[in-house]
Amino acid sequence: MAVLIEAINLGKQYRKGETAVAALAGVSFAVEAGEFISLVGRSGSGKSTLLNIIGGLDNATTGQIKVRGRDLTVMDQESLAQHRRNTVGMIFQSFNLIPSRTAVENVELPMVFAGESGKRRKEQALRMLERVGLGARTHHTPAQLSGGQQQRVAIARALMNNPPVLLADEPTGNLDSRTAVEILDLLFQLNQQHSLTILMVTHDEPAAARLSHRMLHMLDGEILQEQELRRMA
Repeated sequence: MAVLIEAINLGKQYRKGETAVAALAGVSFAVEAGEFISLVGRSGSGKSTLLNIIGGLDNATTGQIKVRGRDLTVMDQESLAQHRRNTVGMIFQSFNLIPSRTAVENVELPMVFAGESGKRRKEQALRMLERVGLGARTHHTPAQLSGGQQQRVAIARALMNNPPVLLADEPTGNLDSRTAVEILDLLFQLNQQHSLTILMVTHDEPAAARLSHRMLHMLDGEILQEQELRRMA
């Protein structure tokens, strides 16, 4: 399979007063198209920082991060915005839905910002809601949906522009254990049935072991261990 994401000696430093803090320290790895990769490790190990750099939400201090062969570290702001719009979808622990809008209206938003016509937006949003199992809840507002249903709306929104990569930062952090399993099973289904490449940050190592092709164990901004769990089909 083709390499879709490649990190080469990636570093990220933050300033805390006079002190430089290394959030990432020489991280190198590659992700093939269609892989499900889990990033695991204690809080503060650099997992979310790495995900944000891949998503174009943060900048590396040193090294390179290539997605589809394009190095994000040399992109201007317009190119990074296009990367966020078309190449990656992102979901988080918080669902980040607009309370006054229905499920379908929330899902439409990426295409609204891209200037797509109303009819095409609506058709695509309905398709994405069906894909995540919410075809019967399209006109419900977030307050009328459970936490798991709200996360499904967020996933549908992240997939609106058919990105090849989904970045999931603790996607079950605000869910009860049963609902968390359902959301993780949905991500697994999207990976298996639609060849969606997924990078997921999680503290749930048993779940990661069940779902992932590989786990990357992080500590203090470094990848300490790469664990292969199942081979690509």
